[in-house]
Amino acid sequence: MPKKLPFLKVNKTDIVDDAGRPVTLKGFALGGWLMMEGYMMCGRNIPEKAFKEGLEKSAGREAVEEFTRAWRDTFIREHDIKLIKESGANCIRVPFNYRLVEFEERAFSLNEEGLKYLDRVVEWCEAHSLYCILDLHAAPGAQNPDWHSDCVGEPEFFKDPFNQDRYLRLWRFLAERYKDSSAVAGYDVLNEPIVPLHQELALKDLYERVTKEIRDVDQNHIIFLEGSEWSARIFFLGTPKDKNTAYSVHAYVPTEFAFNWIPGLTYPGKVNKISWDKSVIELLAKQYKKYVSKHNVPLYVGEFGVNCRDGNYGELVWVKDILYIFEKNRFHWTYWTYKSVANSVFPDGIYRYVDNPPWVNRKGPVTGWETFYALWNKEKSHIINSWKTENFTRNDKLYHILKNHF
Repeated sequence: MPKKLPFLKVNKTDIVDDAGRPVTLKGFALGGWLMMEGYMMCGRNIPEKAFKEGLEKSAGREAVEEFTRAWRDTFIREHDIKLIKESGANCIRVPFNYRLVEFEERAFSLNEEGLKYLDRVVEWCEAHSLYCILDLHAAPGAQNPDWHSDCVGEPEFFKDPFNQDRYLRLWRFLAERYKDSSAVAGYDVLNEPIVPLHQELALKDLYERVTKEIRDVDQNHIIFLEGSEWSARIFFLGTPKDKNTAYSVHAYVPTEFAFNWIPGLTYPGKVNKISWDKSVIELLAKQYKKYVSKHNVPLYVGEFGVNCRDGNYGELVWVKDILYIFEKNRFHWTYWTYKSVANSVFPDGIYRYVDNPPWVNRKGPVTGWETFYALWNKEKSHIINSWKTENFTRNDKLYHILKNHF
């Protein structure tokens, strides 16, 4: 039996175990699993809800339920937790959609079928002595306008007090459920919120409210607070009232290079008239380090990653440089992402699916998950089998760079 992991807590700018020994969290994010993202299946970035509505229209409600269950059962399994542990990582970040926990649009109704997947990953982490951070990637009403918050139309989270009440209730429920699990390092309570600059203090107030809800039932776990503007701006947060709190940012700078939005860019190199190299990224890191040191808070880089073009454009140098900077500043981190279908834009996985069957269909015009509309009923067994990690190819160059820093 594995030894039970100690609860982690914040001690000034460190995260420590119950003996006071510093622990640096390092690992992978399980992107796309419990909050589905189109590009990870080589498809368009339409919201998860919109994709499922299209699948229901073409193949029926039963197909949606079948697909959802098969995806969750296959894309990430205990086998993957073992692989992550064997890499030397000590942590995973688990993004999830609020719909995994709650059924109804206007009232709290528990989704027992969905919730078992959070239970399962926590149990796997307990079994393999791996910490996990539970990350609310899509809040009720959507906290930003992008697909990865499952936003359909305009984001409504900050406009609708009822959605915020549901959010507070959801975190109180989860904190009560996992309060005794030491494998849970903590709660990343809201991924990449977007609010206007003049409303950032309202976000700070919401964080204080959700912290109270959690602390009413759970004194054990770290609360991770993300900055506004895609988790970039933390400077309005000040010193947290709750001492067991960490701040979180995401690092994809420069985005045009990391996401390969402009093909042919190189690193080191010039992007938007700025010459990007290690020294420039160090300057950005320095302002965060100064801020968290002033306020006695650890900094966790919940996401960083790059679209890997086999190292030909300096993307592996970028990874080495940014890991050096994290290590130098004692930042915690999880790489985005663990696995995905190989694609030409957005950060892809350590494990990549490189084949091109009809349900990937890179030549188009329909690619990735929207091919399921026509193919699911006749090809589902082959589609499901293709999701297993043993059918993916590990990016060894990238893997070994990360492994060397665990």
